[in-house]
Amino acid sequence: MQIYLVGGAVRDALMGLPVQDRDWVVVGATPEAMSAQGYMPVGRDFPVFLHPHTREEFALARTERKTARGYRGFAVQASPEVTLQEDLARRDLSLNAIALPLSALPPDALTQRGHISAADMDLSQLVDPYGGVPDIAQQVFRHVTPAFREDPVRILRVARLAARFTCFGVAPETRTLMQHMVDDGEVDHLVPERVWQELSRGLMGAQPSRMFEVLRDCGALQHLLPEVNRLWGVPQSAEHHPEVDTGVHLMMVLDMAARLNAPLAVRYACLGHDLGKGTTPAETLPRHIGHEERSVRLLRGVNERLRVPNDCKELAQVVAREHGNIHRAATLGAAALLRLLERCDALRQPQRFAQVLLACECDARGRTGHAERAYPQAQGLQTALAAALAVATETIAEQARLAGLEGKKIGEMVHQARAQAIAAALHLS
Repeated sequence: MQIYLVGGAVRDALMGLPVQDRDWVVVGATPEAMSAQGYMPVGRDFPVFLHPHTREEFALARTERKTARGYRGFAVQASPEVTLQEDLARRDLSLNAIALPLSALPPDALTQRGHISAADMDLSQLVDPYGGVPDIAQQVFRHVTPAFREDPVRILRVARLAARFTCFGVAPETRTLMQHMVDDGEVDHLVPERVWQELSRGLMGAQPSRMFEVLRDCGALQHLLPEVNRLWGVPQSAEHHPEVDTGVHLMMVLDMAARLNAPLAVRYACLGHDLGKGTTPAETLPRHIGHEERSVRLLRGVNERLRVPNDCKELAQVVAREHGNIHRAATLGAAALLRLLERCDALRQPQRFAQVLLACECDARGRTGHAERAYPQAQGLQTALAAALAVATETIAEQARLAGLEGKKIGEMVHQARAQAIAAALHLS
């Protein structure tokens, strides 16, 4: 039995990055031998075992063959005869097909889940049959074998890794292979949950625009997110958008969200905020009248198709509908500001409203020449919200009941008191 650290753990250590998750492969072992040493079997599609102390996963070396059934549509063979090189051959990219034997790691590597750095490794024992180490040095994503094309999720994975490793490019032969996969209709059969999983991870990358650059380049974006793909080439008013192109603007907004360390829901809201501009009639360009409502309608389709989590889809719909009004907040009176807060459900969900404002800030600053500008609308609306929330609604309701008022009339009194509080807080006439 031989145990190897493989995949992303080795890759990240070689790149000087923290090792978040460790993947282990066991060569020459049977399920019975693993159980005898205290490992606990999990999973049905292929043999995976949990370490008795760390609960890390240890997978028996295996091969995969595309089929109509099995794990991710693959038939899996795991046996003591499968070699390490055969196991590494089923992986997607060369930089993920590097292994280190247990003998090259610290003595407590198996029993401790602590960080392993390159300094802790005997790199002379690296097993790199597919050139992952030189590809890391050359900053290139290169597929391991032609079997890459058997799993279209790998296209998304390459794109997602591009958003994380922002200086890496796709090898020409891998790019061509990805294009052929798209042309052959492979991406049209992806499971929605897998698309969302990879998309969400890419959105959380250091430079999300790189993910979309890779997907556009191979033609996959048109199949996966046509609502986003059609934004490129659509002009906007140069007065408000010096970058002009709507697709370029969207990428700048996403990268601003990453710069501001926005959570996933905010980044997804940024992705969907301008979808309606892709359906603006040509005769009205570069104006985009009513694009907010069109964006909301298109978002509903994306949300349903990708089965987007509730927190992401709800925030995105609010941002798509209201971002223009939020940008114009400084021109609104107290009553209009209160109506805006109510449409955003800010009085009930102030924390979510803060995320709405962050998405709008990313939109405002994601423009050529605007990246370093302040976004005072956020502070103004937060001040308005605080004033509205400070109104003693229970006292107003009690006084109204004592005066013989009820129902709708009480609501009107509360609304008026909140508008007055907002006017006072913002010094509005």
